Amino acid sequence: MTLSMLLGEPRVISVGAAVLGEALDQQAVPWTPVDWRPPLPGTSDALARVLADPRRERANALAVGRLLSARPQLVGVRRARDVLGLEPGTFFHAGPPITWERASGPMRGALIGAMLFEGLASSPEDAERRLASGEGITLDPCHHHRTVGPMAGVVSPSMWMFEVTDAEHGGTAYCSLNEGLGKVLRYGAYGTEVVERLRWMGEVLGPVLQATLSRTGPLDLRSLIAQALQMGDELHNRNRAATSLLVRELAPAIVDAAPDRAAEVLRFVNGNDHFFLNAGMAAAKVSADAARNVPGSSLVVAMARNGTEFGIQVSGLGDRWFTGPAGVPDGLYLGAYGPEDANPDIGDSTITETSGLGGFAMAAAPAIVRFVGGDVSDAVAATTSMYEITLAEHPAYQIPGLGFRGTPVGIDVTLVARTGILPVVNTGIAGRVAGTGQVGAGLVSPPVEAFTAALEALVLA
Repeated sequence: MTLSMLLGEPRVISVGAAVLGEALDQQAVPWTPVDWRPPLPGTSDALARVLADPRRERANALAVGRLLSARPQLVGVRRARDVLGLEPGTFFHAGPPITWERASGPMRGALIGAMLFEGLASSPEDAERRLASGEGITLDPCHHHRTVGPMAGVVSPSMWMFEVTDAEHGGTAYCSLNEGLGKVLRYGAYGTEVVERLRWMGEVLGPVLQATLSRTGPLDLRSLIAQALQMGDELHNRNRAATSLLVRELAPAIVDAAPDRAAEVLRFVNGNDHFFLNAGMAAAKVSADAARNVPGSSLVVAMARNGTEFGIQVSGLGDRWFTGPAGVPDGLYLGAYGPEDANPDIGDSTITETSGLGGFAMAAAPAIVRFVGGDVSDAVAATTSMYEITLAEHPAYQIPGLGFRGTPVGIDVTLVARTGILPVVNTGIAGRVAGTGQVGAGLVSPPVEAFTAALEALVLA
């Protein structure tokens, strides 16, 4: 064998050493690259034990199968106090649990705005004093109540919510209505125009949409999202096609339901390309929830940020949160704003990535790079890399530019640990000072600590 190796042509394999491959190319030596990475530091023992769990393969197949087979439908628009049991002084928020003392600027700003909207404070200063005292105030994550909220994600009793059900598995999820861009509550703004817009949404938009959906019946959001992907959306930072498709479905019934209000409602939606985002988030939430609570599964069923921490939840680990510090997105800024004005990552909208959309579908939305930075090849590379940490490809959510390949879906904690690749998230950027609003948009990765902590917990599960 030694003689044959010396006399024959060498067969070279390069493992994780691209610079050696370049040297071989210069010498015209054929070689085979192997894309290998060491596991995340300190995870080898835990990774081996979790991979050896005899439940894991079947549990993951069951969990991801539920996620893929979910059939989210928009069935109604209802007040939060009616469907979520919210009492005055109780507010839901984005991300893992947070207290006022640890809350970021935009989270505080949104809570102040919600206090003013609900008539629980006479001024921003009064709202801040009441929130700081904690008397009569309850803060709880949206995710604890089948709910998701973009950015600060604050939900108060008088807000109207999209109601989405899963026709396959029977779950229900909720998300507030989208206010538009700029100085809005979800980005931490709380000025007079913010509160007045919320009141109009409560008095006009919500009731009109409620009456509209009572006429249309359930809308198939899975089909609508699939169409929007074919039209250049990725369903997190770009929702223009999805919003247009939604309006196409609803407009005739809006005119029938509220002829005197139809023009202002349609004008509001027409000026808000992100209007579909919140319905899409509820669709993603109800789909991911179908995959929860499968013993032995290492599938991620939630990723969420509260502006201070980034947290994940895992199917086989119940409702436990695994967290790390939220990072500041890297992206493009509006006007004179810059990185020094940015708050760390915030919002429940990473439920889109959790279900195979958003950053995981950027290859379907080349125009997204105009908002988050980079170029088209970066968008394609982002999606392609996510296939390495996911368990499946979505049968309905397909990417034309990748030969109609399904989007990567089903983040697996063990695959993240084995490859060192973290999920890609594209997101808006909130100003760090309460009341500022949106300052930009960009890309961000979750903290590695969240995944390593989840992996260690899986060892004991």
